Amino acid sequence: MENIILTGYMGSGKTTVGRNVAKMTHYTFVDTDEMIVEQQHRSISEIFAEEGEQAFRDMETALLRQLVAEKKEHLVISTGGGMPLRKENRQLLSQLGTVVYLKACPETIYNRIKGDTTRPLLQCEDPMGRIGEMIAVREPLYKEGAVFTVDVDELIQSEAAAEILKISPAMNASNKDLLRRSTAK
Repeated sequence: MENIILTGYMGSGKTTVGRNVAKMTHYTFVDTDEMIVEQQHRSISEIFAEEGEQAFRDMETALLRQLVAEKKEHLVISTGGGMPLRKENRQLLSQLGTVVYLKACPETIYNRIKGDTTRPLLQCEDPMGRIGEMIAVREPLYKEGAVFTVDVDELIQSEAAAEILKISPAMNASNKDLLRRSTAK
C-alpha cells in the first residue's frame, strides 16, 4: 500500500513530523494513539490505569488489523511508541506501507518530554533511566520492522519530514516535485 508509517520511541517526533509529511504530500495524517482514544472514549493514561498495558497493546493490534482490512492509501500513520513491540504488529505495519523508524537518543527524548505527565510509562522515579532502558529493548525491534531509519537528534521537524520524503518509495514523481518546491523555499 502507498502509505508512510512512522515508528519510534515516544517523543521522537512521530506526530509532529508525520503532520509535516502529510502536509507536504497532501496525504491524510492519522495517529494510532489518537484513534484508540477516540474509539475508547478515554485517555491512554486511563486505559493503562483501568485495564493495564496488555489491554492497550491488544487495542493497538486490533486497530492495525482494521487499518489493513480497510486498505486505505495515501496515509501518513504515526504509531504509538510500543506498537512495534509485537511481531504481529510489525508484520501488519509492513503490510500498510513503508515503515520509517525515527531514531532519537535518550537525552533528546528526555529533553522533549520531561514535563509531559500524560506518558504513563514515564511516571516513575528516574524517567531518564527508564527511557534509556526502554530504548535499549525497543531499538532492535524498531529497526527490524523499519525499511528506513532517520536519526532525528540533530534535525528540526521539517528537516526530518524532508528526509522521509527523500527515502520513501511511497513517493511518486509528482510528490517528489512538491517536495523540491516546498524545501526550496
